[in-house]
Amino acid sequence: MNALGILAFAVAMLLSIMLHEAGHFLTARHYGMKATQFFVGFGPTIWSRTKGETEYGVKAVPLGGFVKIIGMTPLEPVEPGDEDRVFYKRKTWPRFVVLVAGSTVHFLICLVLIFLAVLTLGVPQPSAPILSKPADCVPLSVPLKGDSASSAKFSSVDSSGQCAGRAAGQAKAAKFQTGDRVVSVNGTKIDTYTQLTTVVRANAGHDLAVVVLRHGKDVTLHVTPIPVERYPLTGANSVDTTKAVPVGAIGITQDPTVLKHVGIVDAVPETGRQLSTIVSGTWTTITTKLGSIAGIYGPNRDPNGLVGLVGAGRISGEVFALPVPFSYTLLNFLFIIASLNLFVGVFNLLPLLPLDGGHIAVVFFEGVRDRIKRARGYVGDVIHVDYNKLMPLTFAVVALFVTATVWILGADIVNPIKLGQ
Repeated sequence: MNALGILAFAVAMLLSIMLHEAGHFLTARHYGMKATQFFVGFGPTIWSRTKGETEYGVKAVPLGGFVKIIGMTPLEPVEPGDEDRVFYKRKTWPRFVVLVAGSTVHFLICLVLIFLAVLTLGVPQPSAPILSKPADCVPLSVPLKGDSASSAKFSSVDSSGQCAGRAAGQAKAAKFQTGDRVVSVNGTKIDTYTQLTTVVRANAGHDLAVVVLRHGKDVTLHVTPIPVERYPLTGANSVDTTKAVPVGAIGITQDPTVLKHVGIVDAVPETGRQLSTIVSGTWTTITTKLGSIAGIYGPNRDPNGLVGLVGAGRISGEVFALPVPFSYTLLNFLFIIASLNLFVGVFNLLPLLPLDGGHIAVVFFEGVRDRIKRARGYVGDVIHVDYNKLMPLTFAVVALFVTATVWILGADIVNPIKLGQ
C-alpha cells in the first residue's frame, strides 16, 4: 500500500468538502443571507481570520468543514439587526438553491475530473488486443478447483531460471513485444483480445501469421501455439475452473494499462460513457449493495460492496502501489475521486434530516403548503415547520448514520477490501 495514494485521497476529499461548503457559502451570500463562519475541519480552532462579516479558519480535526449561515431554522437565536438576513425567511427558490449547491458542486467535480482525466490521460481499452510483456515460460496445465497441490504443481520455476515443468514461451521466441496491438491472425481481422484468445486456443500446433501494430507500423510475426490444458471459457471474462480442456497457448496476455488518447471533441462523448459507468455503479451501490453491510466482516465480503473513507483510502493506496504506468494509476485515482463525489452528492440529497436533502424536503413542504393556504385566502406570514417535532427523527437518523459509519470503519480496518479480491 502506498502512503502517497492515501495522502492524495485525503487531500482530494478534503478539497471536495471545502468546495461543497463553498457552494453553500457563495449562494447564501448571493441571496443576501449572512454567513458568519467558514471553517475547514472540526474541533479546536488552530487559525482564523475575520474578513467582513465572516470568520475564515482551520480547525484541528481535518475531517470535513462547515459554513455557518444564520437562522437555518426558526429555533436558532439571531443577533439584533440580522432578522432580515436569516435563511428560513427567504423564499422557497433561494433556500432550495443554497441547499442543493453542495451536491451540485460534487456533481461538477465528478464531471470535471472525468473530462480532464479523459482529455489529458486517455481512456482505458478493456477489450483491445494490446499485449503485455511475453512470458518466459508457459504452464502446461492449470490448477483445478480444490487441488491442494496447485501452487507447487503448476507454478514451479527452478533456481537456474529454467522452465521447470513448463514450456518456453512461444510469443517471446517469436519476438512479440509489450504494447503490440494485434491487427490480424492468418488474414482474419482481430478487434478484441477475446477474439485473439479464441484463435490461439483453437490452433495448437498450427503456424499463425500474426500482424501487429508496433510504433505505427505493421509487423508480421509467426508463432505456433503449443498444446496445453486450460480452463474453458464460459464468457468474455469468465472461465470454468472445475475442469481443464486441451487448447493452444503462446505465453502472452493482455495489457490493460494502455490508454487511448483522444482529442477535445472525442473527449466529450468519452466523458459521457465513463460518467454513465460511474452513475450505474453508484446506483447499484445505493439500490442493491446496502444489503451487503451485514456481511462485511465475513470471509466473502463483496469486493464491490460498501466501503467507508478508510476503505476508499486504502484502495487509493493500493492503486498507487500497482506496478503499472503512472498515467494509468492517476486515471484510476481520478475516477475513484469522481465516483466518491458523485456518491456523496447523491447521498446528501436523501430526504432525511440532517442531510441537505432533509432540509430541501422541509423547504418544499413549506412552499407547497403555503401556496395551498394562499389559494384558499390566507394572507399572513409563511408558517414554518416546527423543527422541535422533527428532532426525534433527526436524532434517530444521526444515530443510524453514526452506527453504520463505525460498523463500516471497523470492517475496513480488520477485513479490508483489496484490489483483485
